Amino acid sequence: MAAMKTLEKPTAPDAEAKKARAAQRKARLQKQEEANRVTFALQGDVRRHIAAQAKAEGMDMGHFMQKLVENHVLATAPADDPLARRIAARRAVIDAAVTRAKELDAAGKFEPHFILSVMKSLAAEPEFRDTYAVAVGDTGEQPKRAARERVALNQQLGRLVKRAAGARSARDEKGKIQRAQVQDEMISSYTLLAKPA
Repeated sequence: MAAMKTLEKPTAPDAEAKKARAAQRKARLQKQEEANRVTFALQGDVRRHIAAQAKAEGMDMGHFMQKLVENHVLATAPADDPLARRIAARRAVIDAAVTRAKELDAAGKFEPHFILSVMKSLAAEPEFRDTYAVAVGDTGEQPKRAARERVALNQQLGRLVKRAAGARSARDEKGKIQRAQVQDEMISSYTLLAKPA
């Protein structure tokens, strides 16, 4: 009779090693983010002028300045440039989300899960899903990079949807911002919203 060999279950990764890898990954991502940040000073009159334009477009100053730089890239890059295509797609996604948020809010459909409602509404449209995939670089070749781009875009979408609806972050009785998580949606987490009293 042949001897039977029992297979041992693989052991779970050492908790400390897992924590160390997570800390290294977080530090690496933070370093990359800091390397991408640009700081410079503006003359007071220039800052006030730009701040007024940003406010008129419903944007904070940082996003408005980012848009100005992206406009330069779009104006100077070749038409088939992948970066220019991603920027144009990102702009289309943002514009669609802001427009849809305003439409749903005007139709009286605001509720605490408004960010999710806006994104679900848009995700139902194949053209929007295709544009979103281009915006985050979701080609299947670099899934980790696409995941990072998705997180950054979704965070920006959440802030802009909130602003478009004239809402604020909902807070619990202790003053902590309330968040929700979902699965199988274009976004995985979002802030619950409330209208100012």
